[in-house]
Amino acid sequence: MTNQAETPDRAPAETTPQYSLAKILGIWAAAAIPMAILGWIAAPALAPDLASDPIGAAFTRVGLLTLGLIWQFVLSMIFVYREEGDLRWATVRRRLWLNTPRDPKTGEPRARLWLWLVPLLVLIALIDVALAPTLDGLWVSLFPFFAEPPGFAFGTALGLPEVQAQLVGNWGFLALMVVFALFNTVLGEEFLFRGVLLPKMNGVFGRWDWVANGVLFGVYHLHQPWGMVTLIIGSVFLLALPARRFRSTWMSIIVHSGQSVFFLFLILGLVLGLA
Repeated sequence: MTNQAETPDRAPAETTPQYSLAKILGIWAAAAIPMAILGWIAAPALAPDLASDPIGAAFTRVGLLTLGLIWQFVLSMIFVYREEGDLRWATVRRRLWLNTPRDPKTGEPRARLWLWLVPLLVLIALIDVALAPTLDGLWVSLFPFFAEPPGFAFGTALGLPEVQAQLVGNWGFLALMVVFALFNTVLGEEFLFRGVLLPKMNGVFGRWDWVANGVLFGVYHLHQPWGMVTLIIGSVFLLALPARRFRSTWMSIIVHSGQSVFFLFLILGLVLGLA
């Protein structure tokens, strides 16, 4: 007889009915299309010009994309409820693989597997710093229509003294970035792609479900196609693979959140006037 207390950490989701290819692509579209509409249609229509009001432009664009990420969280909870019948923490935890990493051979939780996060975080930082500029440059040189429009590049504006001055004491902007980061790398993208989708993709893609998951996640970024190649590489090997191998979405959540934490500390420094 199964021990009731062990249920949340047992029964890998791929032993339950798997998603069809149509359902996988439908969930992908339900996440990607709203983000593309918000990024390419709503933001340009509603945001002020970046050159004249960079903070307002960034606030509008980030705010709109945050709505898309919140929708992904809602979508995740809808699927959990429809499949499991409730949204209790034990149910959500089991369904979305929000558990201690498991030994790939025995399936038992092993706390020492958290140590894999150290090289994974180092690798994703190296990709962002050393590999991304080259790969992204090559990508947009081959497909110029995927290049980032000038009005979207808020990161460049952050280096301008006048923009940094406007951020001093702007706690509202910092609060928005915290909410954005929370839904971007935890409750939104990771819950949906690694929590909802990944455990249910084995039936279609077999042992390569993690590759398919990472590719889908990279291509989902229609709202920022200039970084799609780097996103695919990073998400395949540093997000989907660890989550799949150790059957723990926390692995991809923590790795994915590394960049967000760094950026939040940068914004915090600007808000405090430490730049």
